[in-house]
Amino acid sequence: MSFKAIVALVTLAVATYAAPSHTCGAGRVVSNAACCKWFDVLDDLQANLFDGGECGEETHESLRLTFHDAIGFSPKLFREGKFGGGGADGSIMAFAQIETNFHANIGVDEIVETQRPFALKHEVSFGDFIQFAGAVALRRNRHYLRPHGRCWVHPNEVVDLLISHTVAAQDHVDPTIPGTPFDSTPSKFDAQFFVETLLVGILFPGNGSNVGEELSPLGGEFRLQSDAEIARDPRTACEWQSFITDHTSMVSKFERVMSKLAVLGHNPADLIDCSEVIPVPAAVNIAAATLPAGKSRADVQAACAATPFPTLSTAPGPATTIAPVPPS
Repeated sequence: MSFKAIVALVTLAVATYAAPSHTCGAGRVVSNAACCKWFDVLDDLQANLFDGGECGEETHESLRLTFHDAIGFSPKLFREGKFGGGGADGSIMAFAQIETNFHANIGVDEIVETQRPFALKHEVSFGDFIQFAGAVALRRNRHYLRPHGRCWVHPNEVVDLLISHTVAAQDHVDPTIPGTPFDSTPSKFDAQFFVETLLVGILFPGNGSNVGEELSPLGGEFRLQSDAEIARDPRTACEWQSFITDHTSMVSKFERVMSKLAVLGHNPADLIDCSEVIPVPAAVNIAAATLPAGKSRADVQAACAATPFPTLSTAPGPATTIAPVPPS
């Protein structure tokens, strides 16, 4: 599918923007008239998909969908003269009966079917809509995406993408406990996820070990096996640990890697940047990461050889347990 219309990247205003020269409905202005229709999409999403701007299930799933649509792209196959996928092209929505049945895409069928009527209603491409909806979803967590290059260059970027798991919860790995969060603050982009993934696992929150699940350190918390492995892998452990105390770096790296993901498989020069449509959210305060109540430094499996594990305070109170994320 062609991805020629609009790249929905959430950005800060930059000097390269031309002065707005087109007036849309309700007095809103844009640099390119083609962006006006995206205000209608934005208003519809905020009112009818994202519950008036709440950071709920559709918000999390829309963010997840940006990755699952874009990541099916292989430069290696293209170099071999084979088709390597279309990247961020909307194929997961256009060919949902095929792609959502892949095991790696388990659970995304729900958000695909929820989003499709919006894209059809506003007559925008599936690829554009998926990235735009994900960008609007990110707006609920006060994060922005800036356009950069188009190729993964380092294993650390895998870690940077997993910053999205700071707002994640599982539904399908263990279907007996839907809405099980990945950390104790599942509605914020903060560092607690990176601390808790490094704690010794002691239990399963549901019916025991499932494919892709690892022992968790806290009651009611879910841990993906892949998160546990990447957090402890020598190639990625230091990047993982760095986010515990450097929230600014976490934000900027997530912005960069998600911007690359949004145009994967395409040339940004061929696209229209309508990021100015995305509203800028109010500032939020992010608390410093702590060891959960009932845990100590002895529970940490530090894996970064180059840098000592940071000194953290311990949250007060009885041992931490996590409640499921309520469905929206």
